[in-house]
Amino acid sequence: MKTEEENIEQVKEENVEQTAEVEEKTNEKEEAALDTLKAQLKAEKEKSDEYYEHLKRNMAEFDNFKKRISKEKDMMYNTITANVVSEILPVIDNFDKALNAETADESYKNGIAMIYNQIVETLGKLGVEEIEALNKTFDPNFHEAVMHIEDENYGEKEVTEVFRKGYKIGDKIIRHAMVKVAN
Repeated sequence: MKTEEENIEQVKEENVEQTAEVEEKTNEKEEAALDTLKAQLKAEKEKSDEYYEHLKRNMAEFDNFKKRISKEKDMMYNTITANVVSEILPVIDNFDKALNAETADESYKNGIAMIYNQIVETLGKLGVEEIEALNKTFDPNFHEAVMHIEDENYGEKEVTEVFRKGYKIGDKIIRHAMVKVAN
């Protein structure tokens, strides 16, 4: 029979083996749990990155939308202003003719000049500008040539006379200037 010391030794060895087995199983479980957590963390990070990219795309789309709406609003404002001004231009032309007409009544002429200046000033506040034409080089984007003359006193394609003033708002032409061009 085994002595008591041998039994104790055997029990100790069995306990050590059992402890090692338990530790090994625990380590395997911990590693499996850790791998599972790592996989879950990776999946959640990918999902988070996907949401973040989606958010950035939506923010960029919204920013582009705001810019597009602002640009459309400005274009619509310019178009509406140009349409209204184009209806008023014949009245301005008539005031311009009245200013250049001969009259003995200076107070009448001053009154017409004041009204004309007020209209031009109001158009300026709306962003409407007169197209410079006289003594400028002819540009078909801004000028409409209705007469052509040969004259050595003027440069090539130089505007010598303006029959009707042209106007623009921003880059939009409301009405081309009607001009006479030399050479």
